[in-house]
Amino acid sequence: MALPIPGLKPPNYLLKGVLLTPVAVGGVRRRKATNTFSNSCFYNPRITWACNCNCNDGGTEVYVNPPHQSSPADFDMIKDSSGDGHIALFVRMLGLDHDPLDREQAIIALWKYSLGGKQCVDMIMQFRGSLNLTINLLRSDSDAACEAAAGLLRIISSLNMYRELVADSGAIEEINALLTRSSLSPNVKEQNLCTLWNLSVDEKLRNKIANSDLLPLLIKFLEDEEVRVKEAAGGVLANLALTASNHKNMIEAGVIPKLAMLLKTEVEGSKVITKEARNALLDLAKDEYSKILIMEEGLLLVPLVGAAAYKSFRPALYSWPSLPDGTKIEQNPKPSRYGASELLLGLNIEDNNANIEEEKMKAVVGRTRQQFLARIGAIETEEENKSSGELPSNPRFTLLPWIDGVARLVLILGLEDESAIARAADAIADVSVNEHMRVSFKEAGAINHLVRLINHPSDTVKLAVIRALERLSISYDVCQRMEAENALYSLIYLLSNSEISKSLTRMILDILTRILDPSKEMKSKFYNGPVNGSMKAWSAARNAGLTGNENGKVATTSLETANVVGLLDSTVLSRLVDIMRTSSPDLQRKAASILEFAAVIEPCTENILSIDLETGLDAVFQQKTLNDTESEIDMQNPELHALEVEEAGHAISAASRLLTRLLDFEQFCHNVNASHFTKLLRKVLKSDIPLHHKDWVAACLVKLSYLSGPNFDYDNTINIEVTLHETIPRLIEQIKTSYSSEVQEASVIELNRIISEEVVNSTRAVAAKGGIFPLVKLLENGSEQAVEAALAILYNLSMDSENHAAIIAAGAVPILRRLVLAQRSHWMRALRLLRTLPT
Repeated sequence: MALPIPGLKPPNYLLKGVLLTPVAVGGVRRRKATNTFSNSCFYNPRITWACNCNCNDGGTEVYVNPPHQSSPADFDMIKDSSGDGHIALFVRMLGLDHDPLDREQAIIALWKYSLGGKQCVDMIMQFRGSLNLTINLLRSDSDAACEAAAGLLRIISSLNMYRELVADSGAIEEINALLTRSSLSPNVKEQNLCTLWNLSVDEKLRNKIANSDLLPLLIKFLEDEEVRVKEAAGGVLANLALTASNHKNMIEAGVIPKLAMLLKTEVEGSKVITKEARNALLDLAKDEYSKILIMEEGLLLVPLVGAAAYKSFRPALYSWPSLPDGTKIEQNPKPSRYGASELLLGLNIEDNNANIEEEKMKAVVGRTRQQFLARIGAIETEEENKSSGELPSNPRFTLLPWIDGVARLVLILGLEDESAIARAADAIADVSVNEHMRVSFKEAGAINHLVRLINHPSDTVKLAVIRALERLSISYDVCQRMEAENALYSLIYLLSNSEISKSLTRMILDILTRILDPSKEMKSKFYNGPVNGSMKAWSAARNAGLTGNENGKVATTSLETANVVGLLDSTVLSRLVDIMRTSSPDLQRKAASILEFAAVIEPCTENILSIDLETGLDAVFQQKTLNDTESEIDMQNPELHALEVEEAGHAISAASRLLTRLLDFEQFCHNVNASHFTKLLRKVLKSDIPLHHKDWVAACLVKLSYLSGPNFDYDNTINIEVTLHETIPRLIEQIKTSYSSEVQEASVIELNRIISEEVVNSTRAVAAKGGIFPLVKLLENGSEQAVEAALAILYNLSMDSENHAAIIAAGAVPILRRLVLAQRSHWMRALRLLRTLPT
């Protein structure tokens, strides 16, 4: 760098106003001087300048505000040959050996000059060291110098060719240090954040910003009082969210609640921050975990289906007012032909003193808003669709507060566009992750539309609708609504078609399993609510709805009255048996559960006994997973094998429960091959399926043993095997895991009884299932009866010398000595056990 000139001041003509005439620069009207400096560029503080508008470099700054200064005359810069010569002078004035005021004036002059476009920026950048000196000024104590330096960096970084050079010169680190200052003017914050906004366009620089200390600062600036600072911080975060690898850091820093708050409150006077917050959240929502976090903040991901799709919306202008779920509101006056009664539904209900739940009220509010927007054509206008720049094949989404989002999705379900309906149904399935959302969709009337669309001719719509119903049916309230809407007819009709896909079959079985729950039907037979009728009154208010008719009858919860008997005919039941024969364990479990429901209902007895159930049961009990040899298992993934065994256990448990129910019918008992199923179940009982799946297997085996008669060879063996492979492991598990001293006491006493009856190999079963350690632990913490029973069991185990090492390793010796020294009621038993051990 050339030697600096001490005390040099910029020429007066650079700081004084000149006569100006309009001239167009880069699509924006500018002015030029009529004196010798004819190419001077006047900066208009009300004009927004972006390099990508007037440069061929392809700059990508999305949003650039001009710097805020007081006098237009201060912004005149000389661009002709004589003026460009002064750029070197200003660059020299940036030197560290110049007076701070000179440096400040020089950086301000260069900043104003850079506003002339790419040629002006190129002129500055041709001088070596200009960029480093500019970045060094970010350390200045003067806000004006910091603002001008950041403003110049902002202009330079808006050009693609210089963006990486700015970052390599240490701009990100200096901006980070500057933004950590306790007191900064809004203009300084804005210019620095906009520089980061430009730098974050580059993917490599995004990662550098996201992995630095800047991320918490950016989130902090979202709460700044100045809207311009919020906008710039939101723009940086929106760019950072474009890279999936940054999502984890952003979520851990707490960006989602801050962005969601900006989106819900809609910052007054700025659409930019709303747009950037939405863009950032939409990119974060591509991750399933992030999507759930966004939903927890009260926002829903709603598909944009296009303004044309809403043209088919036809509001019912002459309909009586009703709740979104279809419940009618009886009123004397005739409703308005323009839908005023619908809009004022809340007031009408309040006048009638009806009992409206909060969920229903919010559903009314959301429906009113969305239908109003649809009526006036304000949903997804054509201009918005064109400005988005998205391809039609690329699905687009927006974020809405959950009240409006639920109502918007339900509104789309009522349109005619097949693609829009399918996308709305998929969105409903995706957001139905908790009971609150499932009940919200029920109250908003989604179940009515979805049930109607089950028989839609489009396979895409049908698959999306069934998926939405499957996710919603997790809620018991939704299942009741689906029953009321006669969804069973369409679902069972679809299931009877053997040509439907496996995924559709699985989802239909999921829904039917939840509705046709055998345990629910058994409860309805034996439980009718409290004696005083309070439960019946509650059910009446819940099921009858707000009809205004106090004499309305309450629908029974039993599915026999819903003509289920007619639906579960031989064709459907045979289809369920085919699923048990040929499908995966998961589908086998669901099919067996539905068949058990049919077995519980007496009118279905004739149908279920007329089909070949034995082949389906035989397939379930002979799971391939249980027949694999140890060598085959070792070659496989052990975690995958454990999962397969768990699924097989679920299927076998459901099939065992079904077989146990069927054994109550004399006709089935005469035809069933009891010997064959006993052999299969004995093999299952000895397998590695989880213990909690063996209870129904053991119960079914015991019941089968009575059918075999006194001449059956396995009469006594079955009871022994049930004790060894189900009862003893279950009792040991209760002793290990139960937090209740009463349960532990009952379990150890029962285990002592089994061993005292001299069941063959019972002591070996206790040792093999790991019962020694919990029994020794029980000696310290158990009650008197539990300690006495545990001592008796351990004494029996000590008769086998192979168990001595395990008893000693469990710490029994010091505990037994303390029991003897305490001379409690069972100290003699403890002494006897202590003498048998090799101590």
